Amino acid sequence: MKDFCAVCGVFNHERATYLTYLALFSLQHRGQESSGIAVYKENKLIVYKNLGLVTQVFSKEILDALDSNIAIGHNRYSTTGDKDIKNAQPVVYQNVALVHNGNLKNYLELRDLCKKLNITLETSSDSEIILKLYVYYKNLYKDIKKALIKTLKLLKGAFSILILDKDTMIVARDKWGFRPLVIGKKNSGYIFSSETCALNVLDADFIREVSPAEVIILNKSNFENFLYDTPCPKYCIFELIYFARPDSFIFQRSVYKVREEMGKILAQESFVDADVVVPIPDSGVISALGFSKESKIPFEWGLLRSHYMGKSFINPTQELRDLAVKLKLSPVKDVLKDKKVILIDDSLVRGTTAKRIINMVRKAGAKEVHLRISSPPIKHPCYYTETCGKEVFWQIIFISYLFCFNRFF
Repeated sequence: MKDFCAVCGVFNHERATYLTYLALFSLQHRGQESSGIAVYKENKLIVYKNLGLVTQVFSKEILDALDSNIAIGHNRYSTTGDKDIKNAQPVVYQNVALVHNGNLKNYLELRDLCKKLNITLETSSDSEIILKLYVYYKNLYKDIKKALIKTLKLLKGAFSILILDKDTMIVARDKWGFRPLVIGKKNSGYIFSSETCALNVLDADFIREVSPAEVIILNKSNFENFLYDTPCPKYCIFELIYFARPDSFIFQRSVYKVREEMGKILAQESFVDADVVVPIPDSGVISALGFSKESKIPFEWGLLRSHYMGKSFINPTQELRDLAVKLKLSPVKDVLKDKKVILIDDSLVRGTTAKRIINMVRKAGAKEVHLRISSPPIKHPCYYTETCGKEVFWQIIFISYLFCFNRFF
């Protein structure tokens, strides 16, 4: 199971559940299949999760029932596997809850290990494996810290994890720091989130990022942090290119500024005489602004997006992605007709969506259409990303090189 999701948690705040709900809402772009919250209340773990958007899953009555001063939450989007409630998080085992954003490279090895340890697995989720290994070693060592170090050292791959173990919250990030994870503060409460945009919504102060290989253990009497391994930062560039919200600050960088600079460099490297610069919304907008500033070619909204649609890239099948493009984007003919148009997008994954958009712009009367991609060429496959297997990644690499030599479209 490959997950590129949103995680968040609030510790020691009287409105922790409601703040977690708002954080999940602000992180909806990271996953739209399911949402869930776990709390520790009156000496018991309570979890509610369901399929749908955050506002569809949680009502006021549900949030009131979950009211607590400690909570963790998760948004998931579908990559592999059926759209099923069993894949929703938080995952729960022996009164412990876990939320996870990432993908484990050694998933099959860990399944074999669980079998040797007589740990029964009920799903194909690597999140379940992490949780059950942690609980197993906690029961074995009778020590949370030892159990965490043992478990985390077994994991190879990307993970940003929050665990709720009674009134203790645990936060951990892989030694590479593939996925973003930040720390905020609101009054006396700590807030953890995949992105800083959630902290902005909660009017919380951004403290810092959780460091690669860092583990944080919080309870009523203690805030302890340590490194479970030697940090080796290798951040996921796709977060900055596409996935994170432009108003977030991750990997010590402003997402907005990174995308704007990509657009400026793109204009320097791939200038073409044209009448308008048109972004493919929403992820191409900031790079298009940078391209327009650098090239002095006017920026225009030649394509409008319906914000009632989610990300077409997130849809797990090609049929759904094609349908989503038609429903999501609409050309503005008065902007495009008889114009030489530069279309700017953040990345090219399969090329299928781009082809449909180019045809849409041509049908709207554009004289010329020039596609420009702000992402640098991908030279090597990555196995920690979204709905892309090995074959698709080699396609991306091939297409990237075609773009380098201006032989595509």
